[in-house]
Amino acid sequence: MTVDDDEFTWTEQELDDIRAELEAEIVRLRREIEITESELAERMRDGGDGAGDDQADAGTKTFEREHEMSLANNARDLLVQTEHALARIADGTYGRCENCGKPINKLRLQANPRATLCVSCKQREERR
Repeated sequence: MTVDDDEFTWTEQELDDIRAELEAEIVRLRREIEITESELAERMRDGGDGAGDDQADAGTKTFEREHEMSLANNARDLLVQTEHALARIADGTYGRCENCGKPINKLRLQANPRATLCVSCKQREERR
């Protein structure tokens, strides 16, 4: 994807490229969530109550379940952010900071198409 000369103004082609990237990401994330939840359900079924397991086995199973839950939760968060970015494209607010309303630099959005804050507002948020 190339950047137009203007670092803030989006062409229709650029928005179409971002939209396509986000839509593909949604498909990938939904599939990832489905697989992760299926694996988690399988671990819960196969794990049983841990009868006969020593402490190391029980700890490993607990760690694996927590890891699967963490992966699923992360994918769900990314899915929500990605859907939000698509909605912002649809309503014409994509590329504007949700905090101050100023434009977000294109390079930032190309690196992270889900970004909702300009660099200044993001830095302020992270300092809190």
